[in-house]
Amino acid sequence: MSPYALSMLMSSLAMGTIITLSSSHWFLAWMGLEINTLAIIPLMTKMHHPRATESATKYFLTQATASALLLFSSTMNAWMTGEWTIMDMNSYTPTTILTIALAIKLGIAPFHLWLPDVLQGLDMMTCLILSTWQKLAPMALLILTSHQLNTNLLILMALASAVIGGWGALNQTQMRKIMAYSSIAHLGWMTLVISFAPGLALLNLMIYLMMTSSMFVMLMTLNATNMNKLSISWLKTPTLAASMMTGLLSLGGLPPLSGFLPKWLILQEMTKHHLGALSAVMALSALLSLFFYLRLSYMISMTSPPNISNANLTWRKKNNLSLINPILVVLSTMLMPITPMLLM
Repeated sequence: MSPYALSMLMSSLAMGTIITLSSSHWFLAWMGLEINTLAIIPLMTKMHHPRATESATKYFLTQATASALLLFSSTMNAWMTGEWTIMDMNSYTPTTILTIALAIKLGIAPFHLWLPDVLQGLDMMTCLILSTWQKLAPMALLILTSHQLNTNLLILMALASAVIGGWGALNQTQMRKIMAYSSIAHLGWMTLVISFAPGLALLNLMIYLMMTSSMFVMLMTLNATNMNKLSISWLKTPTLAASMMTGLLSLGGLPPLSGFLPKWLILQEMTKHHLGALSAVMALSALLSLFFYLRLSYMISMTSPPNISNANLTWRKKNNLSLINPILVVLSTMLMPITPMLLM
């Protein structure tokens, strides 16, 4: 792809998200989401492969459906209340339709089926953008309207996401699908707490973005798309393999890594609201996710494949992302000491 076209598409992506984040009018927010969708589709199809075209088509259809629902809910709300402001969604039907629209946009269960298939057909850089940057605008709208949405519906979707995100990745061998199910499970945790403490959902989103970015950057560096390629990563870059192991354990939410922080605070918040049974189910669903993260960690650190690597330089691999990698790894594994500051 031409650098000029790429810079234009990336600028449009940034602009679409910024328009949505800074808007107070539903029509402007919808327009930002549309710019976002239209800017990423050429990035998806740049591989010129049938799988990439299929992914782009699936993504376009789901996002178009979500956008239509969002516009329909905001129009219905304007018809009922006379207000186009984002903060004024008081009627039951528009808020329910809005919740469904944003769930489709984000890939929250039971509207998650497009996400693993779409990610599997893309290259790692587009997967990174889709798993991180594309979550910002819909999640911002969800946080802004969280006090008006149906709490029971959000809790049901959160439970479904956490369980499906854990179950779905158990039999996967492709890294992109595993990261997609990981995204679904993390979005479940954010959706659960968004009605009770939107600030905590935002903190969870920030830590999720750091952990997912560091994982995708490491996968790009190792050029690993499945578990077999991952198991020979310690031959190429032992340091990166160790970093990836800690990154995976952080995604699983093991203390004292950064990924434990949002889970701990969310469970604490839930028990404050006397939702002990819900907290127990969420904690048990986190064990499902932890199993496949531990399996990947075990493959990276403690197994050696029966075949040798086909790479010319088996022992050391040139790292083009040398500056970004350590920063992201540190952020995604060592944020636990700032917990007292966050709680204040």
